[in-house]
Amino acid sequence: MKASDLLVRALENEGVEYIFGIPGEENLDLLESLRTSTIELVLTRHEQPAGFMGATVGRLTGRTGVCLATLGPGATNFVTSAAYALLAGLPVLFITGQKPIKKSKQGRFQIVDIVRMMEPVTKFTKQIVDANNIPHLVRQAFRIAETEKPGPVHLELPEDVASEDIDRQPFSVTTPKPPGASTMALTEAARLVSQAKRPLLCLAAGANRNETQAALKAFVEKTGLYFVSTQMGKGAVDERHPRFLGTTALSDGDYVHCALDRADLIVNVGHDLAEKPPFFMREQGPTVIHVDYFLAGMDDVYFPQHEVIGCTAANMRSLAELIQPSSSWDLAYFARVKAQVEEHVYGTSEDMRCPLVPQRLVQEVRTALPSDGIVSLDNGMYKIWFARNYRAHEPNTLLLDNALATMGGGLAVALGAKVVHPDRQAVAICGDGGFMMNSQELETAVRMKLDVVVLVLRDDSYGMIRWKQGTAGFPDHGLQFGNPDFVRYAESYGAQGHRITAAGELQTTLRDCLEAGGVHLIEVPVDYSENERVLGDELRAKTCVV
Repeated sequence: MKASDLLVRALENEGVEYIFGIPGEENLDLLESLRTSTIELVLTRHEQPAGFMGATVGRLTGRTGVCLATLGPGATNFVTSAAYALLAGLPVLFITGQKPIKKSKQGRFQIVDIVRMMEPVTKFTKQIVDANNIPHLVRQAFRIAETEKPGPVHLELPEDVASEDIDRQPFSVTTPKPPGASTMALTEAARLVSQAKRPLLCLAAGANRNETQAALKAFVEKTGLYFVSTQMGKGAVDERHPRFLGTTALSDGDYVHCALDRADLIVNVGHDLAEKPPFFMREQGPTVIHVDYFLAGMDDVYFPQHEVIGCTAANMRSLAELIQPSSSWDLAYFARVKAQVEEHVYGTSEDMRCPLVPQRLVQEVRTALPSDGIVSLDNGMYKIWFARNYRAHEPNTLLLDNALATMGGGLAVALGAKVVHPDRQAVAICGDGGFMMNSQELETAVRMKLDVVVLVLRDDSYGMIRWKQGTAGFPDHGLQFGNPDFVRYAESYGAQGHRITAAGELQTTLRDCLEAGGVHLIEVPVDYSENERVLGDELRAKTCVV
């Protein structure tokens, strides 16, 4: 067979079902091999969102997503989505083409050293210089991508190598299980928790893995400990649980931080320095136990005193067996914090202003979606409000990026989620700035006949930076822009467009769009004046309960 056939067989052998991207002439042999493959090529309109879609497959399944681009500008467009996957810990394989490496008639035309370019933003990158190397390089790439901490990998396939004849077969797929922590580490962690007075559990990005979530729920049920989540840990345990205290949408100063500040021990599961800190450690602060697949990264705000390293699911099950609810625990303070969080964060908003205030927006979306409905957030001011005020009922139902925190991914991530879960409702929530960075993927959604709703939050500016500009005392300058008619813009792609003119319209419109199916865009005007009132004035004036 041709080397490109072997590469496709190796991908099929790994269980790949979709490849997202844009082929170029250097990928033509691979494209022909895909034509008769079981793998579906999802043609996108830009390589960056193709990378977001591939990473979303990795996020939701734990298996490596795959995306494809040509050389030069096609490959350089992958850099942002590779960095996104690297910091967030999402397994995805980037495949790029290249000119012939043995004899080229085009000199250096379009040639950039893509392998070196991808080194800082991937776990592994390699040019395939010999077709005989394809079986082991593909197997190695998938193993590295899926090993904790998961992340992106890259293979470059030159067109002359792709056309070579080869007589090889893919390697067998093996899935090694990571070991659990030592008995000594587990016993010491259990002792520290049992002897603490106010222990607290924190669930971060690394806790939000398919194989870990059941163990975390069992741990909470067995011990009765209160827990908080980081933005990327949302939903690892159902946030309607009576022991849930809220999400650390901010790094300090919120109601949930009253509990974190009063805790004398924090079991921090899956914390990664790439995610914005959920709290700041102090020399005389609580003891922190780091539970994760790998050693903690140390810096000035995170220096755990004890570590439990290895398979997180196995370790949390072991700790649940070792830790008995203790009579020395005093958890009454956390119950009082929870009452404050329920009132000030999760309380019902009766504000009917239009443009909508963020609390009302979050409330309407949560009410309209079922428990397994998926919300994909782009990056902007609304991400903080959704992280803080939206209750995630199930794992990975609020998809956000609190690591690279790049704009432009919200729509693409929703499309990737819909490919993985075609029977679940999906809503992309984008600011008008982030949406326009990859809005062309509306055509991809229409062409694929996906059922997805896009909320475009309109404030005609880069709202988060504008707010921070004001809080820093600077004059309002340089962050406002104009917008197209979003309703007509959606319709030009074959989608259906809607515009909200009163707060009470949003939930009805959203429900109608979800039930109708197809691609819908809803323009929603937003009023971010609540940022300063709630996240500024109210939080500065709050008094932590006693």
